[in-house]
Amino acid sequence: MSRTKVVPIPVMGRHNINAYLLLGRRPIIVDAGTPGSGRRIHDQVAAHGVDPADVSLIIVTHGHIDHFGSAAELHRLTGAPVAGHVADLGPFRTGRVREPYLPTGPMGRLMAKNKDLHMQVEPFEPDVLVTGETDLEDFGIAARIMPTPGHTAGSVSVLTDQGDLVAGDLIANSFFGLVRGRPANPPFHDDPLLNLASLRKMLALNPTRLHVGHGTPLQPDRVRRWASREHQRLSRLQAAGRIRTRAEDGKA
Repeated sequence: MSRTKVVPIPVMGRHNINAYLLLGRRPIIVDAGTPGSGRRIHDQVAAHGVDPADVSLIIVTHGHIDHFGSAAELHRLTGAPVAGHVADLGPFRTGRVREPYLPTGPMGRLMAKNKDLHMQVEPFEPDVLVTGETDLEDFGIAARIMPTPGHTAGSVSVLTDQGDLVAGDLIANSFFGLVRGRPANPPFHDDPLLNLASLRKMLALNPTRLHVGHGTPLQPDRVRRWASREHQRLSRLQAAGRIRTRAEDGKA
Protein backbone atom coordinates (compact mmCIF):
# COMPACT_ATOMS: atom_id res chain seq x y z
CA MET A 1 0.00 0.00 0.00
CA SER A 2 1.43 3.38 -1.02
CA ARG A 3 1.98 6.21 1.42
CA THR A 4 -1.08 8.38 2.00
CA LYS A 5 -0.82 12.09 1.28
CA VAL A 6 -3.27 14.51 2.92
CA VAL A 7 -4.19 17.51 0.74
CA PRO A 8 -6.42 20.31 2.10
CA ILE A 9 -9.27 21.45 -0.15
CA PRO A 10 -10.42 24.95 0.91
CA VAL A 11 -14.20 25.30 0.80
CA MET A 12 -14.54 28.75 2.39
CA GLY A 13 -11.66 31.21 2.72
CA ARG A 14 -8.12 29.87 2.83
CA HIS A 15 -8.65 27.79 5.97
CA ASN A 16 -12.08 28.62 7.40
CA ILE A 17 -13.79 25.47 6.11
CA ASN A 18 -11.76 22.57 4.73
CA ALA A 19 -12.44 19.34 2.94
CA TYR A 20 -9.54 16.96 2.34
CA LEU A 21 -8.21 14.82 -0.50
CA LEU A 22 -6.40 11.66 0.59
CA LEU A 23 -4.04 10.30 -2.05
CA GLY A 24 -2.93 6.68 -2.00
CA ARG A 25 -3.50 3.84 -4.45
CA ARG A 26 -6.87 5.50 -5.05
CA PRO A 27 -8.12 8.93 -3.90
CA ILE A 28 -10.67 9.54 -1.14
CA ILE A 29 -12.44 12.81 -0.28
CA VAL A 30 -13.12 13.64 3.37
CA ASP A 31 -16.08 16.00 3.89
CA ALA A 32 -18.31 17.69 1.36
CA GLY A 33 -18.42 21.30 2.50
CA THR A 34 -21.28 23.76 2.55
CA PRO A 35 -24.32 23.60 0.24
CA GLY A 36 -23.34 24.47 -3.32
CA SER A 37 -19.62 23.70 -2.93
CA GLY A 38 -19.62 20.32 -4.67
CA ARG A 39 -18.36 21.72 -7.97
CA ARG A 40 -15.65 23.72 -6.17
CA ILE A 41 -14.39 20.58 -4.43
CA HIS A 42 -14.66 18.56 -7.66
CA ASP A 43 -12.61 21.12 -9.59
CA GLN A 44 -9.93 21.38 -6.89
CA VAL A 45 -9.56 17.61 -6.90
CA ALA A 46 -9.02 17.78 -10.67
CA ALA A 47 -6.51 20.64 -10.22
CA HIS A 48 -4.37 18.27 -8.13
CA GLY A 49 -4.09 15.95 -11.13
CA VAL A 50 -6.76 13.52 -9.94
CA ASP A 51 -9.62 12.43 -12.16
CA PRO A 52 -12.69 12.97 -9.94
CA ALA A 53 -14.19 9.82 -11.48
CA ASP A 54 -11.37 7.85 -9.81
CA VAL A 55 -12.45 8.91 -6.29
CA SER A 56 -13.25 5.69 -4.45
CA LEU A 57 -15.15 7.12 -1.46
CA ILE A 58 -16.49 10.34 0.06
CA ILE A 59 -16.36 10.28 3.87
CA VAL A 60 -18.60 12.69 5.78
CA THR A 61 -17.18 13.31 9.25
CA HIS A 62 -20.47 14.41 10.85
CA GLY A 63 -23.96 15.79 10.47
CA HIS A 64 -23.37 19.55 10.26
CA ILE A 65 -24.18 21.30 7.00
CA ASP A 66 -20.68 22.76 6.52
CA HIS A 67 -19.46 19.15 6.28
CA PHE A 68 -22.30 17.30 4.50
CA GLY A 69 -23.98 20.19 2.68
CA SER A 70 -22.77 19.10 -0.76
CA ALA A 71 -22.52 15.35 -0.19
CA ALA A 72 -25.35 14.53 -2.61
CA GLU A 73 -23.96 16.90 -5.27
CA LEU A 74 -20.42 15.56 -4.91
CA HIS A 75 -21.75 12.01 -5.18
CA ARG A 76 -23.40 12.91 -8.50
CA LEU A 77 -20.29 14.66 -9.80
CA THR A 78 -17.84 11.87 -8.96
CA GLY A 79 -19.98 8.76 -8.84
CA ALA A 80 -18.22 7.81 -5.58
CA PRO A 81 -20.14 6.20 -2.71
CA VAL A 82 -20.63 8.26 0.44
CA ALA A 83 -19.77 6.99 3.93
CA GLY A 84 -21.31 8.31 7.14
CA HIS A 85 -21.87 7.10 10.68
CA VAL A 86 -25.17 5.52 11.63
CA ALA A 87 -25.63 7.87 14.61
CA ASP A 88 -25.91 10.90 12.29
CA LEU A 89 -28.38 9.31 9.88
CA GLY A 90 -31.08 11.73 11.00
CA PRO A 91 -29.34 14.84 9.65
CA PHE A 92 -28.12 13.01 6.53
CA ARG A 93 -31.60 11.76 5.64
CA THR A 94 -33.47 14.98 6.40
CA GLY A 95 -30.88 17.55 5.34
CA ARG A 96 -31.33 19.28 8.68
CA VAL A 97 -29.01 19.38 11.67
CA ARG A 98 -30.25 18.48 15.12
CA GLU A 99 -31.48 21.61 16.87
CA PRO A 100 -30.69 23.58 18.86
CA TYR A 101 -26.98 24.07 18.31
CA LEU A 102 -25.09 23.89 21.60
CA PRO A 103 -22.44 26.65 21.57
CA THR A 104 -19.02 26.13 23.13
CA GLY A 105 -18.47 29.88 23.66
CA PRO A 106 -19.19 33.39 22.35
CA MET A 107 -18.37 32.50 18.73
CA GLY A 108 -20.90 29.69 18.79
CA ARG A 109 -23.57 31.86 20.39
CA LEU A 110 -23.09 34.42 17.64
CA MET A 111 -23.03 31.85 14.83
CA ALA A 112 -26.15 30.07 16.13
CA LYS A 113 -28.12 33.17 15.11
CA ASN A 114 -27.06 32.79 11.48
CA LYS A 115 -30.10 31.59 9.51
CA ASP A 116 -27.84 29.79 7.02
CA LEU A 117 -26.94 27.26 9.73
CA HIS A 118 -30.61 26.36 10.14
CA MET A 119 -31.46 25.83 6.48
CA GLN A 120 -32.41 22.50 4.95
CA VAL A 121 -29.90 21.11 2.46
CA GLU A 122 -30.15 18.26 -0.01
CA PRO A 123 -30.30 15.02 1.97
CA PHE A 124 -28.44 11.83 1.12
CA GLU A 125 -28.42 8.18 2.10
CA PRO A 126 -24.94 6.87 2.98
CA ASP A 127 -23.84 4.06 0.68
CA VAL A 128 -21.35 2.91 3.32
CA LEU A 129 -22.83 2.93 6.81
CA VAL A 130 -20.14 3.29 9.48
CA THR A 131 -20.82 1.60 12.83
CA GLY A 132 -17.29 1.25 14.19
CA GLU A 133 -13.64 1.39 13.23
CA THR A 134 -13.47 0.80 9.46
CA ASP A 135 -10.40 -0.15 7.41
CA LEU A 136 -10.07 1.77 4.14
CA GLU A 137 -7.66 -0.56 2.37
CA ASP A 138 -10.39 -1.78 0.02
CA PHE A 139 -10.89 1.86 -1.04
CA GLY A 140 -7.19 2.29 -1.84
CA ILE A 141 -6.00 4.16 1.25
CA ALA A 142 -3.82 2.95 4.13
CA ALA A 143 -6.10 4.42 6.80
CA ARG A 144 -9.01 3.75 9.15
CA ILE A 145 -12.26 5.54 9.92
CA MET A 146 -12.31 6.08 13.68
CA PRO A 147 -15.55 6.91 15.53
CA THR A 148 -14.95 10.06 17.59
CA PRO A 149 -18.35 10.96 19.08
CA GLY A 150 -19.01 14.12 21.05
CA HIS A 151 -19.11 16.94 18.53
CA THR A 152 -22.10 15.01 17.20
CA ALA A 153 -23.15 11.48 18.05
CA GLY A 154 -21.90 10.22 14.69
CA SER A 155 -18.67 12.17 14.37
CA VAL A 156 -15.74 10.28 12.85
CA SER A 157 -12.09 10.97 12.07
CA VAL A 158 -9.71 9.31 9.61
CA LEU A 159 -6.32 8.07 10.82
CA THR A 160 -3.73 7.15 8.19
CA ASP A 161 -1.12 4.46 8.78
CA GLN A 162 1.51 7.23 8.75
CA GLY A 163 -0.23 8.98 11.64
CA ASP A 164 -2.08 11.83 9.95
CA LEU A 165 -5.41 12.37 11.69
CA VAL A 166 -8.11 14.03 9.59
CA ALA A 167 -10.15 15.12 12.58
CA GLY A 168 -13.27 16.90 11.28
CA ASP A 169 -14.50 19.08 14.17
CA LEU A 170 -12.92 17.05 16.96
CA ILE A 171 -10.70 20.13 17.43
CA ALA A 172 -10.30 23.39 15.50
CA ASN A 173 -8.16 26.49 15.21
CA SER A 174 -9.27 29.53 17.22
CA PHE A 175 -12.01 31.78 15.88
CA PHE A 176 -13.30 29.33 13.28
CA GLY A 177 -9.84 28.81 11.81
CA LEU A 178 -8.74 32.45 11.71
CA VAL A 179 -5.96 32.04 14.32
CA ARG A 180 -3.80 29.42 12.66
CA GLY A 181 -2.12 26.69 14.68
CA ARG A 182 -3.87 27.53 17.96
CA PRO A 183 -6.11 24.70 19.24
CA ALA A 184 -9.65 25.55 20.26
CA ASN A 185 -13.14 24.13 20.39
CA PRO A 186 -15.21 24.55 17.24
CA PRO A 187 -18.29 26.75 17.75
CA PHE A 188 -20.53 23.84 18.81
CA HIS A 189 -20.36 20.47 20.59
CA ASP A 190 -23.31 18.19 21.36
CA ASP A 191 -21.34 16.73 24.29
CA PRO A 192 -18.12 18.55 25.26
CA LEU A 193 -17.01 15.88 27.75
CA LEU A 194 -17.49 13.05 25.28
CA ASN A 195 -15.74 15.01 22.55
CA LEU A 196 -12.75 15.65 24.81
CA ALA A 197 -12.62 11.93 25.64
CA SER A 198 -12.59 11.14 21.90
CA LEU A 199 -9.83 13.67 21.33
CA ARG A 200 -7.68 12.23 24.09
CA LYS A 201 -8.28 8.73 22.75
CA MET A 202 -6.97 9.83 19.35
CA LEU A 203 -3.98 11.60 20.92
CA ALA A 204 -3.10 8.37 22.72
CA LEU A 205 -2.55 6.83 19.27
CA ASN A 206 0.31 9.33 18.74
CA PRO A 207 -0.79 11.06 15.54
CA THR A 208 1.83 13.08 13.72
CA ARG A 209 -0.53 15.95 12.82
CA LEU A 210 -4.20 16.80 13.18
CA HIS A 211 -5.86 18.08 10.00
CA VAL A 212 -9.00 19.94 11.00
CA GLY A 213 -12.19 21.19 9.40
CA HIS A 214 -11.51 24.78 10.45
CA GLY A 215 -7.93 26.02 10.27
CA THR A 216 -4.46 24.70 9.52
CA PRO A 217 -2.89 21.45 10.80
CA LEU A 218 -2.28 21.25 14.54
CA GLN A 219 0.75 19.80 16.31
CA PRO A 220 -0.17 16.96 18.72
CA ASP A 221 1.89 18.24 21.66
CA ARG A 222 0.18 21.61 21.50
CA VAL A 223 -3.21 19.90 21.33
CA ARG A 224 -2.29 17.74 24.35
CA ARG A 225 -1.50 20.82 26.42
CA TRP A 226 -4.77 22.42 25.32
CA ALA A 227 -6.69 19.22 26.13
CA SER A 228 -5.25 19.19 29.66
CA ARG A 229 -6.44 22.75 30.26
CA GLU A 230 -9.81 21.97 28.68
CA HIS A 231 -10.22 18.98 30.99
CA GLN A 232 -9.73 21.23 34.00
CA ARG A 233 -12.18 23.80 32.63
CA LEU A 234 -14.88 21.26 31.86
CA SER A 235 -14.41 19.60 35.26
CA ARG A 236 -15.16 22.91 36.95
CA LEU A 237 -18.23 23.46 34.78
CA GLN A 238 -19.43 19.93 35.40
CA ALA A 239 -19.07 20.34 39.16
CA ALA A 240 -21.15 23.51 38.92
CA GLY A 241 -23.80 21.80 36.80
CA ARG A 242 -23.16 24.14 33.90
CA ILE A 243 -22.44 21.74 31.05
CA ARG A 244 -25.27 21.42 28.53
CA THR A 245 -25.33 18.24 26.42
CA ARG A 246 -27.66 16.67 23.91
CA ALA A 247 -29.11 13.32 24.92
CA GLU A 248 -28.71 11.07 21.86
CA ASP A 249 -30.41 7.71 21.43
CA GLY A 250 -29.04 7.08 17.93
CA LYS A 251 -32.47 7.38 16.31
CA ALA A 252 -33.35 9.70 13.44
